[in-house]
Amino acid sequence: MTAEERRLEEDRTRKAYWRRWGPYLSDRQWGTVREDYSADGSAWDHFPHEQARSRAYRWGEDGIAGISDNHQRLCFAIALWNEEDPILKERLFGLTGPEGNHGEDVKESYFYLDNTPSHAYMKYLYKYPHAAFPYTQLVQENQQRSYHDPEFELADTGIFTENRYFDLYVEYAKATDEDILIRITAINRGAESKTLHLLPTLWFRNTWSWDQTSQKPQLQQCQSNGSSAISASHPTLGNRWLYCQATDALLFTENETNYHRLFGAENSSPYVKDGIHDCIVQGKTEAVNPQQTGTKAAAHYKLTLDAQQVETIYLRLTHHATLDDPFDESFEAVFAQRQQEADEFYQRITPDRLSVDARNIQRQAFAGLLWTKQYYHYVVEDWLKGDPTQPQPHRHNARNQEWIHLFNDDILSMPDKWEFPWFAAWDLAFHCVPLAMIDPDFAKRQLDRLTREWYMHPNGQIPAYECRANA
Repeated sequence: MTAEERRLEEDRTRKAYWRRWGPYLSDRQWGTVREDYSADGSAWDHFPHEQARSRAYRWGEDGIAGISDNHQRLCFAIALWNEEDPILKERLFGLTGPEGNHGEDVKESYFYLDNTPSHAYMKYLYKYPHAAFPYTQLVQENQQRSYHDPEFELADTGIFTENRYFDLYVEYAKATDEDILIRITAINRGAESKTLHLLPTLWFRNTWSWDQTSQKPQLQQCQSNGSSAISASHPTLGNRWLYCQATDALLFTENETNYHRLFGAENSSPYVKDGIHDCIVQGKTEAVNPQQTGTKAAAHYKLTLDAQQVETIYLRLTHHATLDDPFDESFEAVFAQRQQEADEFYQRITPDRLSVDARNIQRQAFAGLLWTKQYYHYVVEDWLKGDPTQPQPHRHNARNQEWIHLFNDDILSMPDKWEFPWFAAWDLAFHCVPLAMIDPDFAKRQLDRLTREWYMHPNGQIPAYECRANA
């Protein structure tokens, strides 16, 4: 039995909770049915990408190369700025269904490189251009193309010409089931020196704005033996700490809607969801809380990278309140050990007859499956009624009215965490075939969920997918 298989056994017998933390953050939460409270069911228009940086989500969170706990109470992901973009890059961009000539379509360059079933080791690559991201060009060019034309992709804009971009490798290695080591490697692939603002970000999913009885969690700055650190206190998750190596600054705001920007209304707090964006991109230092407390926080690293220069940043998300040296020599040793154990695990399950190239292809395919696990939350009865602190929705022919028993609060395998960030029973059943090769317990639980009384309809029908459960 390999070390990875032992971790899965410990999780199965509840000796350790290796699956509690994983890549459960969606790649896109905006434009989904569960965030749609419009009268006519136009999900894309009700919550567009332009509002995502300023508007709190009701049912989940999204981010780049992100992780969360299994109920998405606490989230971590990276944000970026190249001093050219009009907005902080906090989430992946793509076209809505009506904008794309082949429907919804992510327009980014990112890769799921490696992952294991316990998520003891994970690796992700994001390619961030030096030049301003071509948001408008991607929309306009694709709208001009017909269904029979090829899609206009990010690379087609020429933005990566002469390697004018940064590679961002984000890696996670678990020392224990509650001690997550994070290594972010930034590489300037171009021929000129360029500045990159890297902002590893920690935040709570907003559960308090919809229910006045919900206790609000808190992040705050703290010191630990000279290292910068953020303490996170949550009423049900407990306490965690994010240690940040040699950061320029810690920035704090609230994960709450900026009503003033979006709707011209008054904000209950001067610190809102896009406060860190306003501080970094617009230079508004008053947009972040000088008391260094809130529900969303980022460690700010301003990196000036020469041609081909490599810079590595260490962070650590853990249950340890005090660590003498969170980034001592054991930090890299844990990464090396987890990578070796991942190699051993995949060597064990891969047929001997496969070539090295075929093994690598299969392993990265498994990585894709594991990275597209997502925390999926959708309580149809609450969604139909609306929340006591929000305007009551007035929907015409509301979706899923016959499914008021449907209560989704699980880690599910997604068809795609950007283009289809919702479970689809048909797709899910097929995912479980290859998932059973590497994690049969998880595959079995996925199928079991669909037949539980809080999923399956009283008439025996399995819910099809978010947009139309009756399909």
